Parts: sequence; structure tokens; C-alpha cells
Amino acid sequence: MKTFAITADLLFGAQELERTETGLQPHRLPAGARKQNEDAGFSMAERQPSGVRLKFRTTASLVEMDVLPTKRVYTGMPARPDGVFDLRIDGELVQQKTALGGRIMRIGMAPPSMVLEPGEVQLLRFENLPVREKLVEIWLPHDEMLELVALRADADLVPVAPQKIWLHHGSSISQGSNATSPTGIWPAVAATLGDVDLVNMGFGGNALLDPFTARAMRDTPADLISLKMGINLVNVDLMRMRAFGPALHGFLDTIREGHPETPLVVVSPIYCPIHETTPGPCQFDFAALAEGRLLFRAEGNAEEAARGKLTLVAIRQKMQEIIAQRAASDPNIHYLDGLELYGPADNAQLPLPDALHPDGAVHALIGQRFAGKVFGDIFSANGMS
Repeated sequence: MKTFAITADLLFGAQELERTETGLQPHRLPAGARKQNEDAGFSMAERQPSGVRLKFRTTASLVEMDVLPTKRVYTGMPARPDGVFDLRIDGELVQQKTALGGRIMRIGMAPPSMVLEPGEVQLLRFENLPVREKLVEIWLPHDEMLELVALRADADLVPVAPQKIWLHHGSSISQGSNATSPTGIWPAVAATLGDVDLVNMGFGGNALLDPFTARAMRDTPADLISLKMGINLVNVDLMRMRAFGPALHGFLDTIREGHPETPLVVVSPIYCPIHETTPGPCQFDFAALAEGRLLFRAEGNAEEAARGKLTLVAIRQKMQEIIAQRAASDPNIHYLDGLELYGPADNAQLPLPDALHPDGAVHALIGQRFAGKVFGDIFSANGMS
């Protein structure tokens, strides 16, 4: 067995690798942006390596990894599933592993608390791989923090050049929400169909038009950029319509400073019945929690929308107006209605299990539709196919 340094040319989708006392912490936000963030939930989300994967060519029949995961345990809520590692060979999913041990982060909701319990490094073994040259990808868990400690194989690991880079930003739906594995999140499904390399800046609860996120996107190389905005602005109840329009313009202006002509797709929210016409904030349904079920509900009053509180219907309308306005001088910006990815008819057939987040089947549906509409139409129309 040979030991290999885990370097940026082997790891795709991360903005930085931070060296810790134990190993390497992948980050999906650069250090400058992290310094400006003051939200603990955002800090956790950007350390959950959604879309991050090891990628190399090899003849190895055995690949091993030492990892230190951090499991989250929320007081009074159903247990979270363990994070999944997906191994693909030449684009085909062939093995899945979980690291069962590791650290535990115990999170209390009321009053807020967070306690980190120590844990041991875990060994993952991907065995019986075909002994031939092949492209291997090991996708890290999309919703579980971890540190990479060591990488070993019984043959050389050869870095590969990136393909066209798709930079995407969105909410927990883009990070992966209730998907069952990292290659099952909708951006990974779409990236596979579009034959592009994904950089996923989907952050659970934090697609909030933060300027530091826009600057991170401005400074990240990309051949195609997409933003899927709206649901967090409603369910966090962060701003009113007066602030939303200028904030979206400013976010787009910042991206255009670094990517003046890159194809840019702005996607409005998918269908979510609890927030279509009812503003936030969004809260846990504590009656459902008492029964062991995770469910969300809208706490706002529909009448407040007339006074500027945001709803998904209002956001879609405003977003479409803004992109139409900008398209007059920016031919490479495009609007995609999120209802074309998942609409009322889809909800009737495949409802959101917790009333807010898609499950695996809906992730697959959204990914397939996005790939067809964006990579099949917009991307190719810009000469990028």
C-alpha cells in the first residue's frame, strides 16, 4: 500500500483545505468569507463537503481512507442518518460506505447550545475494484462534517484535469437536504448528465444574498454559474421586498465583476406549499416532533405580504422582472422558473416529506430537468456544449 498526500489536484469542489491537528478540513467557503460570517449554522454548512470528491485515475484494486466525521445530534429530534461516501468508477456508482464513529456535536434548540464530544478516526476500505485503468471518484458526505486524515491505495493515483466548471449557489435543497447519498443530490445528478465539474456552494439555511458569498463566487473560476434563490429569504424572514431587489442586483453585480460574460442562470424557488403565499418565519412543527416526525410550518400571516413580507410567489415575480431588466444589457444572463423543475403537479405526486425539503426521488427529478433546460439549452446556446 502507498500513502498519498491529499492535495488540491486530487480534491474537487472545495475552496480550501485547512490543516488541523487531526488532518485536513475541506471548506466550501474561502478563509476571507469565513472571517465575515457570524452564523454558527452557516459555519457548519460550509464544512459539510457537499459536492466535494476525490478524483483520480488508477489501476488500484483497493483504496483506503482515514477520516474523522462529526455527527450532529439535535435534542428532541429524530436521529440523523450517517453520512455516505459514494465511490464511482467511470461515472458509475459501484460502492457506498459510512463512517459509523467519530465526533458527536450535540445541539440544543431551546435554549441554544452546542457541545462537541471527541471521537476516533475511522477507516474506510473500498475493495475489489477492477484491476484496470479507470477514473475513480469518491464523493464525500453532503451533510456531515469531516476531516480527511490519510489516503492509501495499492497502485498510483494520477490527478486528472478538471472539465468545464459549473459553480452553483443555493439553499439546503442545493446542498442536498433529504437526499440519501452525495451523488443523489440534484446538483450532482445534473453535473453528471451535463458532463461538468461541480463546485457546490449550496449552504443549508444560508442562501441569503450575503456579500461575502458573492465575492467568493466572483473569485472562483467557472464556465457556467447558477443561483437558486428564494426559499431561505422567506423561511428565515430576513428582509422585505424593499431590500430584496437591490440585494439581488448587488449580488449579481459582484459576480459579474469576476465573470462579466460567463453564462449565468438565476433560478427561482421550486414549489413549496407552506410558503407560496404565506411569509416566514419557518418553524418546526413541535406537535409532529412529539410524535417522532420532522415537519415544518410557516409562522407568518398571508396578509403581511401586502406590507412587503416575502413569499415565494412574490419572489418569483420580482426575480423574473430583475433578470429581464438585466438581460437587456447582459445577453448571458438567464432566468429559470423553479416551478419548471418542481411544480404543483409534481408536489401532488411526490410531496415534500417534511413540507420543505425534497427527498431522493425529487432530487433526481430536479437534476434531470435542470440538466435538460440548462446544459441542454442555455449552456449549448452559449457555445459551451
